[in-house]
Amino acid sequence: MSQKLLNLSAKLWCTTAAAGQLAFIAFIVTYYGIKIVAGNFAAWNDKPLIMGYVAGDTHGNLMFALHVLLGAVITLAGLIQLIPKIRQKWPKLHHWNGRIFILLAVFLALGGLWMIGVRGATLSTISSFFGVLGALLILLCCAKALHHARRRQIGLHRRWALRAFLVVNGVWFFRVGIMAWILINQAPRGMNQTLSGPADIAIAFGSYLLPLACLELYFRAQSSTSIKFKVMSSSIIFLMTAIMALGIFGTVFIMWLPYL
Repeated sequence: MSQKLLNLSAKLWCTTAAAGQLAFIAFIVTYYGIKIVAGNFAAWNDKPLIMGYVAGDTHGNLMFALHVLLGAVITLAGLIQLIPKIRQKWPKLHHWNGRIFILLAVFLALGGLWMIGVRGATLSTISSFFGVLGALLILLCCAKALHHARRRQIGLHRRWALRAFLVVNGVWFFRVGIMAWILINQAPRGMNQTLSGPADIAIAFGSYLLPLACLELYFRAQSSTSIKFKVMSSSIIFLMTAIMALGIFGTVFIMWLPYL
């Protein structure tokens, strides 16, 4: 029974995250994609951005466009990797889609470092730190996932691939975390315009550490023989799923829909 509860908590978390990320993909396509196809690049700035369209900055604008559009592609690729039936029935699709995911993750991580260090797309020193931290975590997890895949160490590969999935979505978790915090407090307490307030910093750390911690908890609960530990782990995952669902609701209806 406790194992079934643990499995249910994991499935509910994945389903909730998938719904939120599909909404993210839809927003990118409808907001940025249409503007890019129409050549209306300046309209990117209709929505508050750290650094969107800058007149005369051809390379920076191109990198921003690629970063946004490929963000939708890698999000979809990551979701496909999580579907068990695809891994079982179409292993070649799983393998090639995984390669695409890792390739895009590395490109976007390096592109993010370029935008922070060269283009200056940052609001504060602390926000730059979290951007760099996220990129380094992506590179580390992707390298480990690829390393274990080549050695046919499937168990270790799966663990590092799941970690890679989480850190690649760090910016998405950050948005969701911000909106969950605002809705819970009914105000942006501890936040400021440069993302350097105490709440901003805590959510930025949490956007990487909390999902990774929950994943490690799930791994340990899976292999544990303790019913109490499985139930406790399931309860924590259910709680995190509820908070994530609240954040997704806020992100979709407050952060995205008003700009469509």
